[in-house]
Amino acid sequence: MPDVTKTVPEAAAEEAAVAAAGGPLPETKPEKSRSLWGDAWADLRRSWIFIVSSVLILILMLITFFPGWFTGVDPVLGDLSKHYLQKPRLGDVGAPDWLGYDQQGRSVYARVIYGTRASVAVGFGTTIVVTLIGGLVGMIAGYFGGAMDAVLSRLTDVFFGIPFLLGTMVVLNSFTNRTAWVVIGALGFFGWTQIARVMRGAVITTKQADYVQAAKALGASTPRIMFRHILPNTLAPVIVVATISLGVYIGAEATLSFLGLGLNGVSWGNDISDGGAQIRVAQWIMLYPSIMLSITVLAFIMLGEAVRNALDPKMR
Repeated sequence: MPDVTKTVPEAAAEEAAVAAAGGPLPETKPEKSRSLWGDAWADLRRSWIFIVSSVLILILMLITFFPGWFTGVDPVLGDLSKHYLQKPRLGDVGAPDWLGYDQQGRSVYARVIYGTRASVAVGFGTTIVVTLIGGLVGMIAGYFGGAMDAVLSRLTDVFFGIPFLLGTMVVLNSFTNRTAWVVIGALGFFGWTQIARVMRGAVITTKQADYVQAAKALGASTPRIMFRHILPNTLAPVIVVATISLGVYIGAEATLSFLGLGLNGVSWGNDISDGGAQIRVAQWIMLYPSIMLSITVLAFIMLGEAVRNALDPKMR
């Protein structure tokens, strides 16, 4: 509403000054503060590493859950009379003989597709197991401290001192029928130590926060404080380590299968091992599973790096 106490010349002069300055300033609204996860998601959407890795992982997930969409050939059955070491026909994309056949007359393309399910399932299963075990051990050690922390930390050091692959090989060597659950259990039994250390350090830092002290003063129970107040604020570094480790576990499963101590069935590691005997005459048997394994491991490591850059304040 205009000021009636001003004379007409004064009002005209004021309007002219405002117009010369570019008009009245627009009303600004206070910016809403975003949480750590909101800032991280905003950064991830602008990261080409996250976009590329997410697209690759989405394709891998489709192959894992719906292999029949990509091939209708049985990866186990072969025909030696027709397809013995038949060379690839790369021009016929998607056909059973697109990537050739192995020494047992089996389609390499079908085995690459179905091998994705085995490797990705073991990687995800192992990551879930080590995150649960390591997260629980690290949370208990970091929150209670004292003798509990000393015992759990020394237990973690004992497992951390055992070579990861060597210990897993010893365990798997005692099984004749090595299913996916057996391999997941063996990898998870020796792989939880890094998550435990990360979680312990995060809990020790978080439990000193004012909101945790306030919850204690209000009489909140220990489980409520641990899982309602501490856990949500310590997940960021654990998620980063778990995401990067997922690719490592996929590579570990392939390594064990290559050595004859992994899955009993269709697996990239088994195919790479079988192709090693025919590398002089049929390089494609081990070439394409190796390419798929490299792409898969790279995709999850890239995703982990993108998440780490988004969640780590020091990387901003």
